[in-house]
Amino acid sequence: MNTKVIHDVLEESQAGKLIFPEVVRRLAEAGVESYFCDLATGEETFYMTDGKTHTEKIILPRAPIAEEFSSSGVIAAIRGAQTDTIRYPEFMKRSAAAGVIGYWAFLSGRKVIYFGRKGELHVEEFPGAKS
Repeated sequence: MNTKVIHDVLEESQAGKLIFPEVVRRLAEAGVESYFCDLATGEETFYMTDGKTHTEKIILPRAPIAEEFSSSGVIAAIRGAQTDTIRYPEFMKRSAAAGVIGYWAFLSGRKVIYFGRKGELHVEEFPGAKS
């Protein structure tokens, strides 16, 4: 497991230096199958294709997570990231404001599932992904 690549990708993302497709490419090349971002604890857990896991702390300041889940707010944050009008630090703020408590990015499945505090969810397929 190449934890240095994982650490570097997370650090560069949090610095606003990477766009999502680059994150996906680099993590997949490092053997990451999926990762879970827990906005409540400020941690990301990476799940490798060989079954191993690795957890990293998020260094961004934690934004308060809204009690109500806003699908439209989540979608707006996603579209901002997809069009590169916002980068990861702003995406995290907007996601928390939209009530996202965590999200699971499935690199091999080419989708991300965003979760609210009460079990609400939004499923977003990667651009160009086919169900």
